[in-house]
Amino acid sequence: PHVPVLSGRLHRALQPQHPEEHLHKCSPFLKMLIVRSLRPDRVSFCITSFVIQNLGNRFVEPPALDMKEASVQNSFSTPQERCTSTPCLSVRLIKQLQLLKPHPNFRLWLSSSPHPEFPITILQAGIKMTTEPPKVPPLQLRSHQMPSARPGRCSKPGPYRKLLFSLCFFHSLLQERKKFQQLGWNVVYDFNHSDFEVSENLLCFYLDKYDNIPWDALKHLIADIIYGGHVTDQWDRRLLTTYMDDFFCDAAITQPLYKLSSLPDYCIPANGPQSSYSLHIQALPSTEHPELFGQHPNADIASQIAETKMLFDNLLSMQPQFSSSISGGAQPTKEDVLELIKEIRGKIPAQIDYEATRSRLQDSSSPLNVVLLQEIERYNSLLQTIMYGLLPLLLIEDYPSLQELESSVFAYPSLKPLAAWTRDLHQRVAQFGRWANTAQPPILFWLSGFTSPNGFLTAVLQSYARHIIHGVFGYHQDGVFVWGLFLEGASWDTKNSCLVEPTPMQMVCPVPPIHFKPVKKRKKPSKSMYLCPCYYYPVRAGKGSFVVGVELGSGAETPEHWIKRGTALLMSLDN
Repeated sequence: PHVPVLSGRLHRALQPQHPEEHLHKCSPFLKMLIVRSLRPDRVSFCITSFVIQNLGNRFVEPPALDMKEASVQNSFSTPQERCTSTPCLSVRLIKQLQLLKPHPNFRLWLSSSPHPEFPITILQAGIKMTTEPPKVPPLQLRSHQMPSARPGRCSKPGPYRKLLFSLCFFHSLLQERKKFQQLGWNVVYDFNHSDFEVSENLLCFYLDKYDNIPWDALKHLIADIIYGGHVTDQWDRRLLTTYMDDFFCDAAITQPLYKLSSLPDYCIPANGPQSSYSLHIQALPSTEHPELFGQHPNADIASQIAETKMLFDNLLSMQPQFSSSISGGAQPTKEDVLELIKEIRGKIPAQIDYEATRSRLQDSSSPLNVVLLQEIERYNSLLQTIMYGLLPLLLIEDYPSLQELESSVFAYPSLKPLAAWTRDLHQRVAQFGRWANTAQPPILFWLSGFTSPNGFLTAVLQSYARHIIHGVFGYHQDGVFVWGLFLEGASWDTKNSCLVEPTPMQMVCPVPPIHFKPVKKRKKPSKSMYLCPCYYYPVRAGKGSFVVGVELGSGAETPEHWIKRGTALLMSLDN
């Protein structure tokens, strides 16, 4: 078929990694290239199939590490050392062993959790064995926890087994949700088995001590103290609390087959012996659907695209950068790099005249005018830094030094590639250039163009306060209209002004202009409104990324639905 027809079919296909009916004459490698171009989220599946066809299954199935089998060659006298938070002690230990010249058959076991500062010399000198959690459905991952409860452990076995099942489900979802990248958690947390054990002990204690379960105290200790002790982001804490409210409630005990997910198979089993719970877990589907976590199928696509990007980034990192004899391709010469630098300098916009702008403003002390002058000052400083930072590269004659410095051109701290970043910079400077030339604030503000959006929104509040207190009339005392925001994890219904589910393959959705209107006393959001966090860019971690919470209509769904979706507003994208 023609390329547009094929593109549409693969775009809508559930398993585009198997396009045999469309590309039966293509080689497996060519099929993989086509899928890479049209559906990057399915590349990892294509690569797996390609490796199996050419090398066999053993190259895609990592062997499971059996610690008993691995230690069978050692005796009870084999020394073992636990590497804790001070890896430097292990380095000194290795140096001491080298000075002692131990017997050739001497063995030393070192065990450690992943640590960013673990000495590379130890990894190079020894045989490495790793254990990783299996990629299985989360409830099966925790199935061994259900039979572990001893008979008579709790005086209320019925409620205990139901809530223990909820706790297993809760713990597994928290651990596995990180696979959805920024739609899962803003920050990746290390929820561990000790969190589960402490929560289980606490659950048993409260059931034994109280006739009526103190839900508020139980939720506070589990969600805020035990698991919440790991959580540092306020929006992640909201998600954790939402899960907790769903899984730990009276309905989880009294309602038959209480649903833990919108999927029909995931529910708390009916009252029965301990073994019936294990059988129920074993009968669960062998594949985990994103809806199990409260996510849209697009979230799975986003995580697979991120996995593909990481795969190709790793492949590119192994490619020699300055060895034309190995790659066979033309590597960048000094002239190529200098030409690129000249091209970048030619695309950098001119600075805005700060003093001329200040003289044109009638009231330079008004909050919005202060923001304008601050933005001009920041952008002028940035433009000057770029221009003067690139100039030395043009004057350098020593090619090795040029190789060291040219990386600064490509390592500009932004998620956008160089061309997109340059266009974005032009648009940012142009917005404030027009404002400076007219000395009149625009009707629509491009919020993403501000280096400090919080400062701009604060200035809007200050303008409103001056109007209320002193009767000063000015621009935008009734608020501002901003544009340029994107929805991630949802779509927008323009007709009904509310959130709706995104269409397949719709990762982000542009939203219409939003009216930020100051009020004297902010009311508590109604249950039909979803408080949506707004971030500078797709990386949501850290206080610097969060800008403001925006109330959006939740539509036919509850706000908790969008919380689990990880729905957020983004001021800029990575392309």
